[in-house]
Amino acid sequence: MNYFPWLTIVVLLPIAGGSLIFLFPHRGNKVIKWYTICICLIDLLITAYAFCYHFQLDDPLIQLTENYKWINFFDFYWRFGIDGLSIGPILLTGFITTIATLAAQPVTRESRLFHFLMLAMYSGQIGPFSCQDILLFFIMWELELIPVYILLSMWGGKKRLYSATKFILYTAGSSIFLLMGILGIGLYSSNEPTLNFETLTNQSYPGVLEIIFYMGFLFTFAVKLPIIPLHTWLPDTHGEAHYSTCMLLAGILLKMGAYGLVRINMELLPHAHSIFSPWLMLLGSIQIIYAASTSLGQRNLKKRIAYSSVSHMGFIIIGIGSISDTGLNGAILQIISHGFIGAALFFLAGTGYDRLRLLYLDQMGGMAIPMPKIFTVFSILSMASLALPGMSGFVAELMIFFGILTSQKYLLMTKILIILLNTIGMILTPIYSLSMLRQMFYGYKLFNTPNSYFFDSGPRELFISISILIPVIGIGIYPDFIFSFSVDKVEAILSNFF
Repeated sequence: MNYFPWLTIVVLLPIAGGSLIFLFPHRGNKVIKWYTICICLIDLLITAYAFCYHFQLDDPLIQLTENYKWINFFDFYWRFGIDGLSIGPILLTGFITTIATLAAQPVTRESRLFHFLMLAMYSGQIGPFSCQDILLFFIMWELELIPVYILLSMWGGKKRLYSATKFILYTAGSSIFLLMGILGIGLYSSNEPTLNFETLTNQSYPGVLEIIFYMGFLFTFAVKLPIIPLHTWLPDTHGEAHYSTCMLLAGILLKMGAYGLVRINMELLPHAHSIFSPWLMLLGSIQIIYAASTSLGQRNLKKRIAYSSVSHMGFIIIGIGSISDTGLNGAILQIISHGFIGAALFFLAGTGYDRLRLLYLDQMGGMAIPMPKIFTVFSILSMASLALPGMSGFVAELMIFFGILTSQKYLLMTKILIILLNTIGMILTPIYSLSMLRQMFYGYKLFNTPNSYFFDSGPRELFISISILIPVIGIGIYPDFIFSFSVDKVEAILSNFF
């Protein structure tokens, strides 16, 4: 156990600092915004310092551990720790939350509440990536639902109450299965009940019971990831949410489902995962094709990007189902890559809406002429989304393809079938991406509008776009930076299968 509680500070600082926002005067909107950004930056710097000086990359074991007795009656511990699987999502959470706070235009209505919820969501999202107690994981998992619901219902679009209600029904309803699974595997033990992740990793279960546990956890994570047909909350939520909230949803919240699938289903229940992995591969392939086809038919810009996110989550599902070190490393890289790309696309969609007050693609056209900077950045990030070589998405998807080929679990014909299905999805991806660019930026519809004037990106928006673009290109050129985090942990997880 460490003498200094680094992870406790990282998890609790945002929500504790956010509670002080209510001491600010009502009219200090800019002060509140910059105070929130400072809290995010301080937390991110503390995280980076702890990783740089107190974490060994070549050690797959849990590090920076904290273990404090919390509730004696239930043997419940405040237990934190991280490994190679946690580092990327934690840093991604801090970076995207900071950028999303900076991206939001000064909020004039209930500014203090808005920024407090952003910080509370930061704590709620970084918590599950740091927890080493499975019941504490559930508490942190549920904590982030409250800020998302309020952000949706107060700062959303016309159908905000409908989308917020649908979001909470799907996610909170599925969490019942998470709680039942946690209590089941925590209380099932030959010696004494335990909720410690490290202890549960070495726990074995009867075959049927392990499958039941696996199905309960899979249902919960399938809603959050999402996996079709449990994905329908996502387009409605993204279509109505404020774009800063969309950045957090696309950049981080979806990745919590993928993280849970690896951390609990794959690491704690390897025998059941080996049984279900062919079905995950099939579901992931269908999801890539279905969501890409559906995205092409969406008139709403944010819903089109939302369905593209669902399609890209299919690659993560396939990487996890491949049960190979290359495929799982590719899935982890896709988690990080799509976190940046998805957040950036929703930010640019939001900046376009701030100028035009339009969300439907058939009402747009000709934005490239008055807004060349937005056009350039949007085009580059759309290329990153369709996995252009040199971008992070290309490396991630290529690794997942190699993971399918090198998997020891599947026959050659099965591998060929999965790759053919994925290839269809990869053909559809540039179709809907380039179609979106054509409808938004080409032509003369908006350019010919009488008395029209649209201002291009300012310094703040360019800074945000470039800040996200740099890691997308950097990872695409040098992906070993991400693999250095995860490769040893991936080998440790796969040792349970082979």
